[in-house]
Amino acid sequence: MIPEHGHVSPEFQEQNKFAFKSLKLITFNPMKDILAENLTIEYELLREKETLTALWNFDLLIQSGEFVVIVGPSGCGKTTFINSVVGLVKPTSGKLLCGGEPILGTGPGRVMVFQEYALMPWRSVQKNVEFGLELQGLLNSNTRKNISKYIDLVGLNGFVESLPHELSGGMQQRVGLARALATEPEVLTLDEPFGALDAMTREVMQAEFEKILERTKQTVIFITHSIDEAIAMGDRIVVMTAGPGRIKTIINNEIPRPRYELEIRKHPLYHPMREQIWDLLKSEQEIQMQQEVT
Repeated sequence: MIPEHGHVSPEFQEQNKFAFKSLKLITFNPMKDILAENLTIEYELLREKETLTALWNFDLLIQSGEFVVIVGPSGCGKTTFINSVVGLVKPTSGKLLCGGEPILGTGPGRVMVFQEYALMPWRSVQKNVEFGLELQGLLNSNTRKNISKYIDLVGLNGFVESLPHELSGGMQQRVGLARALATEPEVLTLDEPFGALDAMTREVMQAEFEKILERTKQTVIFITHSIDEAIAMGDRIVVMTAGPGRIKTIINNEIPRPRYELEIRKHPLYHPMREQIWDLLKSEQEIQMQQEVT
């Protein structure tokens, strides 16, 4: 149900019908939610003298506190979308709102965690986690207490003086996550954050991240190429078309939380959902490959 004050057009509701079907009851709160409506983002390729359309008429409503996972073929615009949410890329046309306001640039309420750890090798865990607050000019005795809290939350309390090269890959990614959380953002975007980790460490990080979000309650937009990870993490799973990217369908993940306490692969909903996502992605990947050949 969309209240009138949400200003969601009938065209949006029709184009984004999968999102509305995927929740039993959905309300648009313009003061908290993220809304992309008819969002198109293009890049000028100067060398080729061409225009690349990354997203085209992209429609998505993300509710405050929701965990949305985006999957799709390489080059379909997944990263472009989260770059636009954090304000690194400006829309060419259409609407992109966060909390009822157009996203015109970066801001402290929206942060990104990258696949690469992006840690400064000469700075300790403590100093790396402090960096985001330093940039905002907010580092003081009070915020340092918060930093200690988030370092403890990600399980690195005994490593505050360690340098990045002294940490495992999973531990380094925990530092990046603590750095993002320490700024206490409302929206957390993650671009394949566990993609460089081995399979066991990846599953451990998925479980730890779910536990952290039980406490911090951020809105999360999470990109992955792993169907298993999408099912393990998302409240809703957005499947995108081959580029230029649009939404093909949105799947509501009804496997209950907390999932870290479940063997989700044994849940009766798991394999049908996985097969559905696989079939959707396979057809789009074939289209993507044909586009690359031509």
